Amino acid sequence: MHDLETFFGPNAGYVLELYERYQQNPAAIDEATRAIFDSWSSTEQPVTTAPVETRAPAPQDQGRNVAHIVAANNLAHAIRERGHLGAHLDPLGNEPPGDPALMLETYGLSEYDLAQLPPDIIGGHSAEGAANALEAINALRAMYSGSISYEFDQVKSPDERGWLRDAVGLHLYHREPSGADARRLLKRMTQVEAFERYLHQAFTAQKRFSIEGTDILVPMLDEIISAAIDSETKNVMIGMAHRGRLNVMAHVLNKPYASIFSEFTHARHEEGTPLTDSFGYGWTGDVKYHLGAEHVLDEGASVDLKVILAPNPSHLEFVNPVVSGMARASQEIRTVSGSPLLDVDHTLAIQIHGDAAFPGEGVVSETLNMWHLRGYWVGGSIHIIVNNQLGFTTDPDSSRSTHFASDVAKGFGIPIIHVNADDPYACLTAVRIAHAYRDRFHKDVLVDLVGYRRWGHNEGDEPAFTQPQMYEIIRSHPTARELFAQRLVERQILTQDEAQQIWDEAIHELEQAKREADSGAIKVERVVDQGDMAHYPIDFSVPPVTAEVLQRYNEELLNWPKSFHPHPKLERVMQRRANALGPEGGIDWGHAEALAFATILASGTPIRLTGQDSERGTFNHRHAVLHSREGHMTFLPLQKFPEARSSFTVYNSPLSETAPLGFEYGYSVQAPDSLVLWEAQYGDFANVAQVIIDQFLASGRAKWRQDSSVVMLLPHGYEGNGPEHSSARLERYLHLAAEDNWRIANCSTAAQYFHLLRLQAYLLPSYPRPLIIMTPKSLLRHPLASSRLSDLVEGSFQSVINDPRASQDPKAVRRVVFCSGKIAIDLLSHESRMHNEDTAIVRVELLYPFPKRSLKRVLEGYTNASEFIWVQEEPRNMGAWEYIAPRIQQLLGGKATLRVIARPERSSPAAGFWDIHAAEQEQIIKEAAGVSVSQKETGGKHVR
Repeated sequence: MHDLETFFGPNAGYVLELYERYQQNPAAIDEATRAIFDSWSSTEQPVTTAPVETRAPAPQDQGRNVAHIVAANNLAHAIRERGHLGAHLDPLGNEPPGDPALMLETYGLSEYDLAQLPPDIIGGHSAEGAANALEAINALRAMYSGSISYEFDQVKSPDERGWLRDAVGLHLYHREPSGADARRLLKRMTQVEAFERYLHQAFTAQKRFSIEGTDILVPMLDEIISAAIDSETKNVMIGMAHRGRLNVMAHVLNKPYASIFSEFTHARHEEGTPLTDSFGYGWTGDVKYHLGAEHVLDEGASVDLKVILAPNPSHLEFVNPVVSGMARASQEIRTVSGSPLLDVDHTLAIQIHGDAAFPGEGVVSETLNMWHLRGYWVGGSIHIIVNNQLGFTTDPDSSRSTHFASDVAKGFGIPIIHVNADDPYACLTAVRIAHAYRDRFHKDVLVDLVGYRRWGHNEGDEPAFTQPQMYEIIRSHPTARELFAQRLVERQILTQDEAQQIWDEAIHELEQAKREADSGAIKVERVVDQGDMAHYPIDFSVPPVTAEVLQRYNEELLNWPKSFHPHPKLERVMQRRANALGPEGGIDWGHAEALAFATILASGTPIRLTGQDSERGTFNHRHAVLHSREGHMTFLPLQKFPEARSSFTVYNSPLSETAPLGFEYGYSVQAPDSLVLWEAQYGDFANVAQVIIDQFLASGRAKWRQDSSVVMLLPHGYEGNGPEHSSARLERYLHLAAEDNWRIANCSTAAQYFHLLRLQAYLLPSYPRPLIIMTPKSLLRHPLASSRLSDLVEGSFQSVINDPRASQDPKAVRRVVFCSGKIAIDLLSHESRMHNEDTAIVRVELLYPFPKRSLKRVLEGYTNASEFIWVQEEPRNMGAWEYIAPRIQQLLGGKATLRVIARPERSSPAAGFWDIHAAEQEQIIKEAAGVSVSQKETGGKHVR
């Protein structure tokens, strides 16, 4: 305290507080400290203008110096924390929002005051080489409030924050390019701009979603890929929406210009119609700015990197979890038993976002939430917001409640780098830091690339209708290439004529490609013959498994360490499985699933199962992960299964549907060898993931030829639990069923589920399709839904189950009741079953593809039947009725008319009160059984 020129830091603030207390009441300060403060006030000397390093501080200045020291220290902290608010990030020249904490006046400081203080007061790298605090503050402003700025305070780890501060302060990733490097960068920026300008002139008014205004994105991707090669990364997975997609395909994935021009020329193909004489089976195509692409960079024996751009529909950000799933699948080695081996350095995920969509679409937050979850971690993704400062026609103040589009990421502790898109060197520095951070810490990082949109949303719009002032500036604003070329000319790195030559060469290459496209030499891809696998292989038979093998597998799955003690009730549940393979049977749903999984693992097919509470199972039926009563130990029998030839994983997912299902879709696309299953807590919760279901699972193959074999397990069945816990919305999947796009099943026995899972696994190499299963709730342990060992050993999955009793005397059958799933067990277990020998209950287990041949064979046996009924639990306008009716009626021909027994048409799928549910259910069962039901019995409710 006697030498205030070297006394600074946190203690100085404490001293200043003591000094203020001393001034108010000297007696409140201890005697030793009061003596020092007395000496400060006892001498009166004029303030001089001599530099601080050439004179000793006058005593009356010492209190003032303490205040200046603390103020300067606080200013430095504010610049590091809030410097981005004063950064010049907008290429259009709008002033930054600023913050009083960044202003000298807020602290009672002047530049002169700072010049009198030593640079160490500011601390950090900005003080290195500075003559005083003023120079250090200016250096700090240059770091955090220039054309690049940073937000790091939300990063929780001190080590990571220190690394990030060093990266910025030591300029570790800023490279002053050589003349040759500068020329290469200008050439790349010229290719980007020339491509867009040429499309604008050659294909007037056609949509392309131009990248102009954020042109530097392509060189940024080049830089990340180059760094990935240096890190020996083998795959780069990119997800992005429309803007800039054609440019990225042309220049990052090397899609030939002529191919892109051909897609513009062939309007019929652009609208989704294949260029064939008739409609192709299972192939509609998609508009060019939704398509994906792949490219392998082969630059020598040591470099072999594949870049994949995932296809994406108009639902912008929904590709985020898909790309994450693709990356995770690419990172895993599944040819081992137990958990798969994970190498997160093998594959890098890059997510490119829009500034309006990033905070606006919830799937972004869902995906960010998964970045550090063990079932979804991909070693960190690099996020880039392509920030146009504008949505379609909506200004930021109408589309988000935060100042920066990137603010959502702060809640997940993700470091953020903001950068001006018109400063190419700063942009490349940003992605170098981002890649290095991901490489070192394997966490997500985000770059907010602030630019503009030169044209309207889709080149056909007039943006000045809604943003006239903004587009007045844009019209006269030079392009990023023009600004960079001028910068190089001024620095005498090249001449104006050389810059023009680079432009002319780029245009010449485009013109040549256009001539090639116009000549017809480039053909738009036509529909190819899919051969024998163009339709569902109904008669496909899975190699059987013997009783001895299943008994051995069962014993191995029930063999856990002697030191492992699960809950006593659970232990009894699991031990019941030891006896279920005996003559009495009793193999329930969860048990059949475990045995199916064991046979699939033994055959060498990996399994991945995720969902809400899927480790145990929502209905306490699976118990794939056992928990010990002591020591927080877990045991996964299928991971310790000794005969497994591939990996098994099961994870509880976050409490969301969209991103988790999108992740599993992407995983299954990239891991065609694996049985990938996603389970909803209740089937109707999948509603939240409708975009993933509609745009990816149902139509991805038709639009993009992207094969997926993901299995959706959707608990479905009416047990009186209300509208949101009854229906998995079976009708929605049936409405989307066409062109053999997936399979939809509603099984009624554990054995059927066993065989269906094995069928799905065995079809993986040759016939990948998603599988939608309406799984049960009350049937999980129902005696009539359980199976015997012989049911698993003999036969295979039956798309239709005929009534075994009625088939013994088919000529006695007068009425045939068709149904699917749980309602079949309700009918079979009802007391009326004993007296209805003239009624056959036929279960349709596979709904799509429609089992026409199997049903036809069944109907051929019931020659004397005159009444045909479809029975379902769901309201008449839901469930399978509207799908199944015309198909069964076609089989019946003019013989009879198919009628339905169901709940009446409703807007809500189920009653919310138990008594109403029970009355409705009883009426359905009795009427299906041919029993007369009075309105008094059903409370006046009509079912049909």
